[in-house]
Amino acid sequence: QVQLVESGGGMMQSGGSLRLSCVASGVTASSDDMSWVRQAPGKGPESVSSTTSGDNRYYAESVKGHFTISRDNDRNTLYQQMNSLKPEDTALHYCARTTKWGDFDLWGRGTQVTVSS
Repeated sequence: QVQLVESGGGMMQSGGSLRLSCVASGVTASSDDMSWVRQAPGKGPESVSSTTSGDNRYYAESVKGHFTISRDNDRNTLYQQMNSLKPEDTALHYCARTTKWGDFDLWGRGTQVTVSS
């Protein structure tokens, strides 16, 4: 079964840290471009970080310097380390496989991150 399963979300005070994980099954995440996409209440989805199969990494301006995307190919797992969390980071965070056109063709169910001030 092809799926992405996220975990690691939770409730955190401003300034705290969380690490999100996304385990891929039925696909080889190491050979795909992968992204973290978040959707805050009442807003559209926002791609915040991505990594290519060649390990090039990209970040939205809103998270540069405080989010880090990485992957463990042996575990077929994608991570997002989130430091210095802010209330505006509150969102449902999804991992998604990224096509060469920059859109997403496989999504997980998401993990909720809530940051209080």
